[in-house]
Amino acid sequence: MRSLKTPAPNMRFVEAMIAVLICAAALAPTIAPAGEVLSQNRRSDLNHLLRHDCGSCHGMTLKGGLGPALLPEHLTAWDVDSLAAMILRGNPQKAMPGWSELLSDAEAKYLAQRLLEGDAQ
Repeated sequence: MRSLKTPAPNMRFVEAMIAVLICAAALAPTIAPAGEVLSQNRRSDLNHLLRHDCGSCHGMTLKGGLGPALLPEHLTAWDVDSLAAMILRGNPQKAMPGWSELLSDAEAKYLAQRLLEGDAQ
């Protein structure tokens, strides 16, 4: 009889990243062109992405998980533009994927603003 093993921690991370990319790909067709005002439907999509896709690494309540907490008190060193740049470029040293293929600058700034204001829940 085979014994069941718990996946190694890095395997769980890979599985989480695959889930994030699959979910993000579903949102790709609705990317707003640069400079366009985001529709209410797109904002709703982005709010879902923030809670569920970002939450898959940063914790469903954004209090931390595989990635650091994304609550306003943990983001005091960031402004909207810097945080949006991190969202778009990612951080390979921390295994944070860049979202520039799936999000416009305006969308990344919207997410950054939500995080900094603390209304991402």
